[in-house]
Amino acid sequence: MNFKQKNLSEIELKKIQIETNSARGAILKMTNLAKSGHPGGSMSSIDFLLVLYNLININPKKPEWENRDRVIISNGHISPAVYATLGLMNFFNLDDAIAQFRLAGSIFEGHVEPDVPGVEWASGNLGQGLSAGCGFALACKQKKIANNIFVIMGDGEQQKGQLSEARRFAVKYHLNNITAFCDYNQLQICGDINEIMPQNIIENYVSDGWDVIEIDGHDLSEIQNAIFDAVQNDAPTLILANTIMGKGVSFMENQEKYHGAPLSEEQLELALKELGLIDDLKKYKELRNNCNSLNSAQDNSFFDNTDFDLNIGKPILYKEKTDNRSAWGNAIADLAIRNLKLKISNSFAVFDCDLQGSVKTTKFAEIAPHNFYECGIMEHHTATMAGAMSKNRIQVFFADFGVFGVDETFNQHRLNDINKTNLKVITTHVGLDVGEDGKTHHCIDYVGVMKNLYNFKIIIPADPNQTDRIIRYISRKYGNYLVSMGRSKLEIIKTKEGKIFFDENYKFNYGKADKLRDGNDAALFVMGTLTPAAVEIADELSAENINLQVWNISCPTKIDENTLKEAAKTGTIFTYEDHNVNTGLGNCLADKMMEMGLMCKFYKFGVEDYAVSGKSDAIFKFYKLDVESIIEKITNRLK
Repeated sequence: MNFKQKNLSEIELKKIQIETNSARGAILKMTNLAKSGHPGGSMSSIDFLLVLYNLININPKKPEWENRDRVIISNGHISPAVYATLGLMNFFNLDDAIAQFRLAGSIFEGHVEPDVPGVEWASGNLGQGLSAGCGFALACKQKKIANNIFVIMGDGEQQKGQLSEARRFAVKYHLNNITAFCDYNQLQICGDINEIMPQNIIENYVSDGWDVIEIDGHDLSEIQNAIFDAVQNDAPTLILANTIMGKGVSFMENQEKYHGAPLSEEQLELALKELGLIDDLKKYKELRNNCNSLNSAQDNSFFDNTDFDLNIGKPILYKEKTDNRSAWGNAIADLAIRNLKLKISNSFAVFDCDLQGSVKTTKFAEIAPHNFYECGIMEHHTATMAGAMSKNRIQVFFADFGVFGVDETFNQHRLNDINKTNLKVITTHVGLDVGEDGKTHHCIDYVGVMKNLYNFKIIIPADPNQTDRIIRYISRKYGNYLVSMGRSKLEIIKTKEGKIFFDENYKFNYGKADKLRDGNDAALFVMGTLTPAAVEIADELSAENINLQVWNISCPTKIDENTLKEAAKTGTIFTYEDHNVNTGLGNCLADKMMEMGLMCKFYKFGVEDYAVSGKSDAIFKFYKLDVESIIEKITNRLK
């Protein structure tokens, strides 16, 4: 891979050696001022951080430069070392980082955040950094950027299972542009890593196909030689850096207590003296006390979150009963054909976890094999990697079953959301519609789970035609989206006159409700798989002179106020969903109505327990969510 320059000169290495001392002083001062933080690991990793940043292709004046090398900090608690390094590299004023570390309103948070110039990825949830590194490495390969991706990790986090997933993926897709560092100080919070949880780090990496270079992590010459060997290697490489926790201060060295404990002022005075540094803590106290109007975010004007100029083509019109997941698969395949012709194939990617036939990604894989990534049964890694890749101006779709793509990977999506990713999560097999797979696979909480993430938009399509329009809509949008759909074939939604409701003239607008039937006796709100059933309920009740408004809510976390006002005028609102009754559409509506001060009778029909295994129609009937049962419930409540 391309790299910046030849080896650093002896003069340059001596300059870095002096800077490592200054950086250790900065680490100790900022953690002392904050009365918290992680000085021990910061001091053990500072030597290889400074050598690395002095070698790589970066520009402090243009931290967003597309061709830059990237450094992903997986063990985000070593933020003091990262801030000290970036400050010494002139990404910002180091004095600001020292004075403002962990101060409310400052960008210099306790764990690294991309609001800080030079930081690529927010972390702290250990074990996810190598997956994020794979995402950046994959994006750069797909976009043909000849750069290098470095991932900094701790040794304790090697106990995490997600790392093994990331290692395998890196080898399968030949990510020779990725180099990982492991800070091997052999101490974690509770003591010796070999006592807390024994592990064979070198053997694990080698067995998965990585090369490993073992070095003295405090020898600057060894560090730089290892970096050059790694970037010239044809395989992903781990640099195992043997280090000493608390390195540089005698009473801190090899003491696990300093993993997460700052020095007292008396100890700091002794440490700075030992490092040969001036004790100027008073200066930083004054700077900290004068920070009264901090802004928690940097100027992100360079951050490109504009919509994508993809050719979304013309919608497919479905006239016969089919499943939403097939409509999604057809739509993304159609998008691939149209955009490959325009030679902008670097702008999108699809990830699958051994479910191509079920989540309908097979057609896309055949049409655009270089944009399709089969990850096997490695959902945690895939969720993080897909999110990281999406940060590189690529439309990334991650398709999976609901229980895996949402429930199992919530923590990964939470970190994606914090990192302002651009991920499109497509989940199939949600609700009771999964049928025979039973309660372990009935994803009945996807709205309740994902509405906790502030920047994820949730969309639940009603039928194949609306699914097609939604996929085309989100393919041009920047941001995080969840699109969830069931498994079974659905009737095409039609007007009372028998015309296709979501026809070729329908345009999806996020947050807009669809009025499928008119009526004055009550309003029935529905989402997703049960929408055709809701229309059937309304039509049957109409024959009994009970006229229901039927509203399809495809965006449950963004409810249109005018829709609610119109529905509330009927005096009674019902919600109908194959979702957990405590956290789904009903609760979203109830919250919004209370906020608006709307008062009317309100009833929720939803899933009240983990469901059994069986045909989906039989399950709906068993839990009284079938058409006949809902008609009976509505009729009884309107008497």
